[in-house]
Amino acid sequence: MRRAYILLGVLLAALLLAVFATTPPGTRGADSPAGEFSSARAMLDVRQIASSPHPTGSAENARVRGYIAGRMAMLGMEVSTQQGVVGLRGTAKLNRWTGRSDPPPVLTNVIGVLPGTDRSLPAVLLMAHHDTVWGSPGAADDTTGIAVSLEVVRALRERGPQKRDLIVLATDAEELGLEGAKLFFAEHPLRQNVGTVINMEARGGGGRATLFQTSAQNGDAVALYADAVARPGASSLSAYVYSVLPNDTDLTPVLAGPYTAYNFAFIGRSGLYHSPKATPERLDRGSVQDMGGQVLDLAAALLAAMQMPGRAPDRVFFDLFGLTTITYPVWLGWVMLALGLGGCAAALRGGALREIGGGAGRTVALLLGSGALITALNVVSMGTGKPDYYDRLAAIPRLEAMALLGGIAAFIAVMGKGSGSRAASSGALLPLLLLALAAQAIAPTAAYVLVLPVMLGGIALALADGDRAVAIHGVVAALVTGHMLALGHQLMQGVGPTMAGAAALPLTIAAVTVLPLWTPLPQRIALRAVGALALAGLAVALWVRLDAPADTIAAYADTKS
Repeated sequence: MRRAYILLGVLLAALLLAVFATTPPGTRGADSPAGEFSSARAMLDVRQIASSPHPTGSAENARVRGYIAGRMAMLGMEVSTQQGVVGLRGTAKLNRWTGRSDPPPVLTNVIGVLPGTDRSLPAVLLMAHHDTVWGSPGAADDTTGIAVSLEVVRALRERGPQKRDLIVLATDAEELGLEGAKLFFAEHPLRQNVGTVINMEARGGGGRATLFQTSAQNGDAVALYADAVARPGASSLSAYVYSVLPNDTDLTPVLAGPYTAYNFAFIGRSGLYHSPKATPERLDRGSVQDMGGQVLDLAAALLAAMQMPGRAPDRVFFDLFGLTTITYPVWLGWVMLALGLGGCAAALRGGALREIGGGAGRTVALLLGSGALITALNVVSMGTGKPDYYDRLAAIPRLEAMALLGGIAAFIAVMGKGSGSRAASSGALLPLLLLALAAQAIAPTAAYVLVLPVMLGGIALALADGDRAVAIHGVVAALVTGHMLALGHQLMQGVGPTMAGAAALPLTIAAVTVLPLWTPLPQRIALRAVGALALAGLAVALWVRLDAPADTIAAYADTKS
């Protein structure tokens, strides 16, 4: 019974860590110090810009451009515009939205430059797009990026003269194929004076702002971010996953050039993506504060730097529950795996082969079984026809509950009667060790989600002996499980609507670190718990499937664009 209470305390601590890690910081009022970022001040611009939809070529888009140019002028910036014509593909997309056959619209980038004291130095460029999709006011996508840029300029201007030029590029026609960004980085003379680009995006209406993409060979760039940003949100796993997905932002044409680049976005409240209900009132102010705080810290450090971050070998990076940025060279992952392997080997000595094999088998069964169960529940939630993408985004909170219920059911089914002995726990770590070795070889910047738990788990098993065993395993389990809960939340937001089974990996990693604290359950209790949890997961899946379409679906969704 004592161990059960300890496990409950560990899980509660892990949950609190995960909630803290995934919750945006508190907002700052309009009376905040002038040199700090204030979401309240930024929201004044959000309300003006996102009062109604403003796609490229519309009269409302012209009004928005005029407002942005006026705000730049008020901030003492040198303001100019750049025009081009939207291409055939972008025009066809816009005409699908509108149902018309209009000729190619003119796109207009708005550019503001806050002069530095040494204009020969490479400049820092903040980028966001001012256009929206048809039918959405776009308070998050990408009005937040525009408003953050303006508030960052205001705060930096209040701090006094900066050494470098600070450029704000408000691009047009991003939603039609990144056309404004492509035009600027292909033709505009200012592109030759740019050293670093910070892009801001959103897919939804809330959640933590995350550094999810950088330019190649990011060692110096990541080191500067880690030193500069006080409340970080960053992940080299996200950067790797994004690199293999067929997604683009305005940063895509930037990455083809010589620039150092950072890309920030938040993806919470996903149902608001391209939604008619993506209004300023529904935008999470904490997310605005989160993005603005990180961008201000980073921009200030770049403007003051003796030289722009150069090209250096890629580094592993992630935020530790939003408190600090952990970053290390790729090769250190192999050292961590060696420590984990050594600890596991030490713990395996003298262990019964049957217990070791049983532990390893349970880990494999949990990974495959939970993935299959969660995937099956997700299939039930989608139905037989092709699901609406935007409806699935709106369902993500329920899909997370479905995945969690299915995952716990799988854990109890596989681990319920399992032993938490040292030999069994060591055996359970072995499959994760093999996966970590493969990940370190194939995708070393993403492998930390396996490498660190394997290292900590192996060391804990080697050191855990006698009375200190529970304390050591409790600390490791709380840290790893907290991080895995946060990772599972991020995975479900990112790929959950179609690939909910991805949640099986963080579930299995957490389960292996919790196993040394586990007490086997009586078979009758385990069977009842598995049945109740699986039925609850099925009920949530059917709820998603049978529920009416969300009222947040994009206005153009029936056009399949």
